[in-house]
Amino acid sequence: MKRLFDLSLALLSGLLLALPMLVLVLAVRLTSQGPAIYWSDRVGRHNHIFRMPKFRSMRMNTPAVATHRLTSPADYLTPIGAFLRKTSLDELPQLWSIIRGDMSFVGPRPALFNQNDLIALRTRSGVHELTPGLTGWAQVNGRDELPIPQKAALDAEYLRRKCLWFDIRILWLTFVRVVRRDGVSH
Repeated sequence: MKRLFDLSLALLSGLLLALPMLVLVLAVRLTSQGPAIYWSDRVGRHNHIFRMPKFRSMRMNTPAVATHRLTSPADYLTPIGAFLRKTSLDELPQLWSIIRGDMSFVGPRPALFNQNDLIALRTRSGVHELTPGLTGWAQVNGRDELPIPQKAALDAEYLRRKCLWFDIRILWLTFVRVVRRDGVSH
């Protein structure tokens, strides 16, 4: 049921957002050097690595680490990078990952391949068995502001509570947080 929901919503969203995504591709390409899409190695279900696309909001020379680990993240942003991140528009290409089955709309956000502390905590609590999500319980409870142990605890809570209605609630809360721009780091 969840996979059918994800696939249907991703295909519909992709059709509705095709033109705005094309505009974003052009905007990224016109304001910075390099490709419009950045492919990031992420940890998926069963701790398998997959390639997750995002609209590129950081310069080409940015180290492959979580944003909070950069000394001065703002120095790496492209001219429209802050806008893409604040509005979460950089996440739109992940519809492709949902269609492929690498991601779901709701689940724990896929960790970077080198976030060993988060990966270990998730594995210990069984969260690694879940398909990662475009959004999740941790995202609606703090997003980038959460320390790793709290993020992992919220992911474990999602594992215990997961059901279609909880996913719908998380999607609604995500919409509210994105509109308010709550908890976004840049």
